[in-house]
Amino acid sequence: MGAVAIGRQYGAIHAELISESSMKTRTPCLIVGEIAQAHDGSLGLAHAFIDAIAHAGANAVKFQTHIASAESTKAEPWRVRFSEQDATRYDYWKRMEFTEEQWRGLKRHAEERDLQFLSSPFSMEALELLQRLQISAWKVASGEVSNVPMLDRMIETGHPIILSSGMSTTVELDEAVARVKRASVPLTVLQCTSMYPCPPEKVGVHLIPGFRARYDCAVGLSDHSGTIYPSMVAATLEADVIEVHVTLSRDMFGPDQVVSVTTGELAQLVRGVRFIEQMRTGECRKDDVARETAPLRALFTRSVAPRVDLPPGTVLELAHLTLKKPGTGIPPSQMDCLVGRRVRRSIRSDELIQEADLEDDRETS
Repeated sequence: MGAVAIGRQYGAIHAELISESSMKTRTPCLIVGEIAQAHDGSLGLAHAFIDAIAHAGANAVKFQTHIASAESTKAEPWRVRFSEQDATRYDYWKRMEFTEEQWRGLKRHAEERDLQFLSSPFSMEALELLQRLQISAWKVASGEVSNVPMLDRMIETGHPIILSSGMSTTVELDEAVARVKRASVPLTVLQCTSMYPCPPEKVGVHLIPGFRARYDCAVGLSDHSGTIYPSMVAATLEADVIEVHVTLSRDMFGPDQVVSVTTGELAQLVRGVRFIEQMRTGECRKDDVARETAPLRALFTRSVAPRVDLPPGTVLELAHLTLKKPGTGIPPSQMDCLVGRRVRRSIRSDELIQEADLEDDRETS
C-alpha cells in the first residue's frame, strides 16, 4: 500500500511516488518540475531536462502537449512576441510538437529516472494521445478549466486530476471542482496566478488553506514567480503538490525563463520542502530535548567561580564571585546562597568553587 494509506487520500499519483515508511502522519508533497516549452522543440533538450529534474530530486516532470492543427488558428495572437523564426503563434505550436513515439520515449525516460510523467493536453487530440501513453494523472492548465468537453473526457478516464486555477473566477473553479467531485475522481486544486513573472503580492499562497476547506480535497501551488520562496511557504501550509517552471539556465532562449527556477534552485527547493516536512511532523518536547542535550550542558552553562584568589577562611561576599564555564560546579542559581559562607581551602581565580570547598556554617553578624 502506498502513501495514500497513511496520509490524506488525494490520488494514486502520490501512491505511486511515495513509500509508506517515508512519513509518519501524512503524504509528502509532490514536487513537479514544469518544462512546458523550455525545450524549444528540441527532443534532445527535452530529455536533458528530464535528467536534470531527476537529479534535483523532484518527484515528477511535466510537459505541455500541443498539436497545432487541433489547438490553434493562424489568428491566435502572441502573448509575448519572442521568436524570430516563427511567423505566427500557430507556427510556434507546430514547432513544439513531438510525435507520439517521441512522447512515448520521453515518458519511458522519465519513468526510468523514477519521475512521474505528466503533461497538460491542449486539445482533445492531445488528450487522446496522452491516454494512449497510459498517463497516470491529468494536469489541467489554467486556460482549460472552462473547457468542459475536455474536462469531462479526463473525468471519464478515472485518472487523478490536478486543476490549476490561474485564470479562473471562484464561480468557474467551483463548477469545475463540483464536476470532478461528482464523479468521485481524485482531485488536487492548485493556487496559481497567470502572470509572467508573478509579483509577490499576487502569488496568493495564503489562499491554499481556503481551497482545502472550501473543496475538501488536496491542494497546492503552481508558481510563476521565478523564485523558490512561495514554494517554501506552501510547504509550511501543508501543500500536497508544488509545481514550478524549470530552466537549465536563465540565459536560455524562450519566454518562460523569467518565471522559472534553475535546476540548482529546484534542488534547493526540494531539500527545503523535505526539511520543512520533517520539522512539521517531528516531535519536539522540551524535557526530552533537555535530556538528549544533557552532555552539552556542562559545555555551555556556567558555574560559580572566584573573581580573585581566595585564601582559607575568607568569608564570601558577592563581590568575590562571578560565573564562568564549564557548568560542572555550583550553578548560577545558587550564587546568592554562597554569600556569608567561609572558604575551607585556598581557591584560585581560575578554579570553580565546589561545595566541598566551603564550610557548613554561615558567617553571621
